[in-house]
Amino acid sequence: MQFSLVMKPVSRLNCYSIASQITSFPISLFDIFLRRPRFYTVAATEWRTQPNSSSTNHLDIVDEFTTYCYQRDLSKAMKALDVMQTRKIWADSITYTELVKCCIANADIRQGRRVHQHVFANGYEPKTFLKNTLVNMYVKFNLLDEAHLLFDQMLERNVVTWTTMIAAYSNSEHKYKALEMLIMMLRDGVRPNMYTYSSVLRACEGLTNLKQLHCCIIKVGLELDVFVRSAVIDIYSKWGEVKSALSIFDEMVTSDLVVWNSVIGGFAQNSEGDEALNLYMRMRRSGFGADQSTLTSVLRGCTSLALLELGRQVHVHVIKFDRDLVLNNALLDMYCKCGSLEDASFVFTRMAVKDVISWSTMIIGLAQNGYSRKALDLFDKMKSSGAKPNHITILGVLFACSHAGLVKEGDYYFKSMKKLFGIDPGREHYGCMVDLLGRAGKVEEAIELINEMKCEPDAVTWRTLLGACRVHRKMDLAEYAAKRVLSLDSHDAGTYILLSNIYANTQRWEDVENLRKSMKNVGIQKEPGCSWIEINKHVHAFILGDKAHPEINAIHEELNRIMWRLKGEGYVPDTNFVLQDLEGEQMENSLAHHSEKLAIVFGMMSLLKGKTVRIRKNLRICGDCHVFAKLLAKMESRSIVIRDPIRYHHFEDGSCSCGDYW
Repeated sequence: MQFSLVMKPVSRLNCYSIASQITSFPISLFDIFLRRPRFYTVAATEWRTQPNSSSTNHLDIVDEFTTYCYQRDLSKAMKALDVMQTRKIWADSITYTELVKCCIANADIRQGRRVHQHVFANGYEPKTFLKNTLVNMYVKFNLLDEAHLLFDQMLERNVVTWTTMIAAYSNSEHKYKALEMLIMMLRDGVRPNMYTYSSVLRACEGLTNLKQLHCCIIKVGLELDVFVRSAVIDIYSKWGEVKSALSIFDEMVTSDLVVWNSVIGGFAQNSEGDEALNLYMRMRRSGFGADQSTLTSVLRGCTSLALLELGRQVHVHVIKFDRDLVLNNALLDMYCKCGSLEDASFVFTRMAVKDVISWSTMIIGLAQNGYSRKALDLFDKMKSSGAKPNHITILGVLFACSHAGLVKEGDYYFKSMKKLFGIDPGREHYGCMVDLLGRAGKVEEAIELINEMKCEPDAVTWRTLLGACRVHRKMDLAEYAAKRVLSLDSHDAGTYILLSNIYANTQRWEDVENLRKSMKNVGIQKEPGCSWIEINKHVHAFILGDKAHPEINAIHEELNRIMWRLKGEGYVPDTNFVLQDLEGEQMENSLAHHSEKLAIVFGMMSLLKGKTVRIRKNLRICGDCHVFAKLLAKMESRSIVIRDPIRYHHFEDGSCSCGDYW
């Protein structure tokens, strides 16, 4: 029989009548002729016999079910599924895959389980890709035990099956299982692909595992793959091996932005801001444009170096991604940590969407910059907005209380954080409270709190107590706290230095000398004080007694003139902050050459009058430099901002934002 396809609507019954007369009509073409090509592969084989009214009804049910699945109408699709279940009808695996995806999109695991039960009912054997989709569904709902149960029941597992489970365990707290499954996968004769290795790399819990995996990747020739190479760089960076990450990056010409972003991000996350920015410049010279990930890393680089002017230039490129929450949070953090609260407030106010990170960043930024009351007011606004605080938010609140001496408020938030917000206090929260009590002179109460800690106090907690003992000259407790720190971290240079400072402040020079000998014996060197300032896109660094800067002679001359003028205003060098056994004029000269003084003077010489001088310092500012900056800011009618590792000091009109409580 010959026939022709007429381009006009034809009823399904007529189609069957025509097809039934053509016994040699291929079943796959028969299926295409009756339905849309993407639909059934399995179901079509169920209707090889000549159709009758019953089978036609069955096909209508399946067709209706398929339509709902592709339309992602979960409610109607599940009702159609109930009818199919009653009549023992099955669709094809592709359609069920669409339905499972619909369950995932609607976050409805209950319906997902119903689909699972249906496709395995009455001996029906779904295709492997449908089983993979079900495994992925359980993974997406964080039901790894259910996913693994289905995985164990599968007779055929392909690379997608294994990779799905490996990726799931890599993102879980049971990372070691991802590595175990990779070994099982290889034993099963399934070859991992780039996605497998990209996933399993995240499960590395040490450099040994990482290097072994890296060797495997090279052996199978996947080191050139963009995703694998990027993942290798990411993990080396995660473990602080940024030199290894850079070596991998430099092994070949990079032609993909993903790899550039990985190496730039690695250095930025390890506080290697200068190298991150250098790599960014290399990237731009190579003809690559920056995306959100690039800009986020560059902002982190600016943040670690406190390069406000460069950060402002990056802000110009951020504007086109103004809806990107992660990027906006990075921008907000940069302004806060560069000490520009005006810019930070501008960004925060304009953010269309704010998450808990946005609120926490602004609260901590206000607290670190000396605006503790504003930080607590913002916390109240956060609660009113409906945003739920997390443990970082509460840490910012306690930090604000600590740096303003708000003992009552800090005690309230600490004792009620579990009740009000469901957050158990951790080491960092206890540390903030120890700092709060210690700064307020309540050292004994701080010790009681340490003894009450549910978790074992770490070196940071004891170091915080040691700092309080230094301020309040509690010598016996200081020595005790120092010993506790060194028992936990015998190479903690900061503790040796802090204890040395305490001895020096009480004129115990022999103890200072003995302590320094101990440091030398164990190979610990004091980190020299260093301050740096950004002038016209260039960073100028200074250390104590600096002679390397090309303008150092002019700086010293100007510093001497300033010191002479300040003494006329009542400035008296505080020799309590001289930590060497010097006498008279030598002590004053030692103070005069502190790195922050050199940087401030250079800034005043280089910047237009009235422009804020912004300094970054690697060590805590000393009391004498604090007084010097206050008086100089008043005398010159200029704002001076100094960021040290602890907080930010905004000097203006003879006062500091810290209220001298630091």
